[in-house]
Amino acid sequence: MTTKKTFLILLGLVLLSSPLLAQHQQLLMNEPVDLSPDFKNYRNTYFFTQDVVSFDPITGKGELKWERNRYTPAHAFNYTQHGFRQMSQNEFPASEYEEDPVLPFSLSFINSRTVRLKMQTGTVIKEDANSLMLAQQPENKISDWKYTPGEKGEHLYTSAHAMVKVKESPWAVEIYDKQGKLLTKTRHNSDNAGFCANMPFSFVRRADDYSRSVGAVFELSPNEKIFGCGESFTSMNKYGQKVNLYTCDPNGVETGGMYKPIPFYLSSKGYGMFMHTSAPITCDFGNTYGATNQMLIGDESLDLFIFIGEPKDILDQYTDLTGKAPMPPLWSFGLWMSRITYFSETDGRQVAAKLRKNQIPTDVLHFDTGWFEVDWRCDYEFAESRFEDPEKMIADLKRDGFRTCLWQLPYFVPQNKLFPEIIQNGLHVKNAKGNIPFEDAVLDFTNANTIDWYEAKIKNLLEMGVAAIKVDFGEAAPYKGIYDNGRTGFYEHNLYPLRYNKIVSELTKEVNDEHIIWARSAWAGSQRYPLHWGGDAESSDMGMEAQLRGGLSLGLSGFSFWSHDIGGFTKRTPEHLYRRWLPFGVLSSHTRCHGQPPKEPWDYGTEFEDYFRKVVEMKYRLMPYVYAQAKIASDQGLPMVRALFIEYPNDPGAWTVDNAYLFGSDIMVAPLFEQGSKERAVYLPGKEDWVDFQTGKSYAPGWHTIQAGEIEAIILVRSGTVLPKIELAQSTDNMDWTQIELEVFGDQTEASGWFYSPEEQLLHQIKVTQKRNGKLSLQKEGLPSGINFTLVP
Repeated sequence: MTTKKTFLILLGLVLLSSPLLAQHQQLLMNEPVDLSPDFKNYRNTYFFTQDVVSFDPITGKGELKWERNRYTPAHAFNYTQHGFRQMSQNEFPASEYEEDPVLPFSLSFINSRTVRLKMQTGTVIKEDANSLMLAQQPENKISDWKYTPGEKGEHLYTSAHAMVKVKESPWAVEIYDKQGKLLTKTRHNSDNAGFCANMPFSFVRRADDYSRSVGAVFELSPNEKIFGCGESFTSMNKYGQKVNLYTCDPNGVETGGMYKPIPFYLSSKGYGMFMHTSAPITCDFGNTYGATNQMLIGDESLDLFIFIGEPKDILDQYTDLTGKAPMPPLWSFGLWMSRITYFSETDGRQVAAKLRKNQIPTDVLHFDTGWFEVDWRCDYEFAESRFEDPEKMIADLKRDGFRTCLWQLPYFVPQNKLFPEIIQNGLHVKNAKGNIPFEDAVLDFTNANTIDWYEAKIKNLLEMGVAAIKVDFGEAAPYKGIYDNGRTGFYEHNLYPLRYNKIVSELTKEVNDEHIIWARSAWAGSQRYPLHWGGDAESSDMGMEAQLRGGLSLGLSGFSFWSHDIGGFTKRTPEHLYRRWLPFGVLSSHTRCHGQPPKEPWDYGTEFEDYFRKVVEMKYRLMPYVYAQAKIASDQGLPMVRALFIEYPNDPGAWTVDNAYLFGSDIMVAPLFEQGSKERAVYLPGKEDWVDFQTGKSYAPGWHTIQAGEIEAIILVRSGTVLPKIELAQSTDNMDWTQIELEVFGDQTEASGWFYSPEEQLLHQIKVTQKRNGKLSLQKEGLPSGINFTLVP
């Protein structure tokens, strides 16, 4: 081989591996798609927003001129950097194509806090009439806003909560709060204040196939913080990060990958944005350039919802749009006992019997990957060799207060007996030739026949008495696959978890009349189908801390209910870690012990079992608080595992904490993340004192180093809180909701709490006054009759 030929081959390999030429491809099949190379590619053509050609302020519809640019090396003395340069047309014949295209855009007003910006980058043949991500199709309520012509070329829209300004030359959309403070604005090329070229609001046309994607670029402000984007395990504040919104299996919780990416975030400045698309997205939150928020959206069209207000307002508006999480059943808030895996009916019955014998309150027994004849080989049938009478087992367990949950997944290996049936009937996602893209057949949930086939399998289990289905995996829908609805994985990959969640959840509701699944993957709208857990966390201190950051971020993305594998999933949990992780898991909306065995507390010895029992009993005694807070979260789109700034948006310190959380509105939890630690620094927000749940000691707002009690976590209650409690029972089925104890924290003259009865299903506020002599008085007006509320010291 000649030297020249060798050079050309090596050059070709380099070019093929270049990230600039890879475009929106993955280097590995499971890797998140990164759109940023598309916006830094010398071969592509870029179109920047320029001037408004026409605009009707009454309808909000107009046309916008986009200026053609190219990406180019920019030289200065002895260095080279990137730059942009206006370019002339490169199509032939020139008379048939626009050099600087004029394309439609629209601004609509959903309510007094929500604005919708839509833009097209080319001809649109069809739009989704009913988006799966939206709970309902939003209407344009321009009547909530007052229109005023501004200075020349400006249009002002004002509501009770915000102001929006549209500028015609150059085009800009500016978002203000009701006081007239600028929150953010679109970035134009002329807004660049430095020497570094940074991408303005634009769209890219790729040279290799002429596909287009939008770069929605907005301004960032000094000290601005960004939160959300789904269950992200990296630092909770996303400023300075580049976040790829593409469902994948991150194989743990210590990378940038996400089981549950959500195209939504909120800002400390008082606004939030929802990128209404299922295409891959790369959000560059000041990572490339500190002043720009680059939403690099794979979609050829832009559909962007902008919400204005405090965090609670934004979450309420976002979940009104995409759907709020309905209330899961009461039993689901109890303990779920599991490991990978119980292999037989004998295993399940023995564990259940020992839980009751050892008086460890539990409501769910979960059978993971081993209930089939071959471990992991999902065929929806109990192994006949190891389950004598599964239907009777399920019924017996339920009589003892245990619901049964079963694992399954939507991928089928060739050895699976269902594989030929799936292939023969075309129930799988296909490749470009009509075959299967992977070794496994992946169910195509855009195919009505597939849904019917799948529902029949799941329905059979639910009718046997199964209470919940574990909706595992779902992150590997073929990215280059062809789906029955005619779309490719570019638009269907991220949507796959939402379709998957929806099918199982709605079927469970139909058969059992309960909103409950146990799902790992998600996309915008999946919060309508609770609940989701945090995936395969590392069994380590860092894994525990990252798991909390993921839960907080998911809660800031519209999800009310969330759980995680207590102690981590990946290996046997060290006892010291199990002890510290347990109160974090118990004081989450849902509580599950799962992972590599052993997980049952008695396998760690009597002392640990006693500790385990004490911590779990705490949640069961607090069930009236948990249930009421769940109802409030469901109604308002709030998370149960809650970032501090949701309740305390005016406390600057609350925006900096990502290693502690509020459990509901009134209990604060600061887990111990380091082995050997018995205390930690805790920031207490607000203006009221906080009372240590274990010792009764009060702390003023601000920073404190606090010692943990017997339960190895810092648990505090907001002063002025009334915590409703219930007598201990071994399952939620056996709780007596006619007898409720009320514990008052703090010495305020007035204290309050909430009560939500499972039977009555009405939310009641509890009000208690404390007189000068210390005597407590319960205001009984408005409380349900037939329930005995008892004040305890």
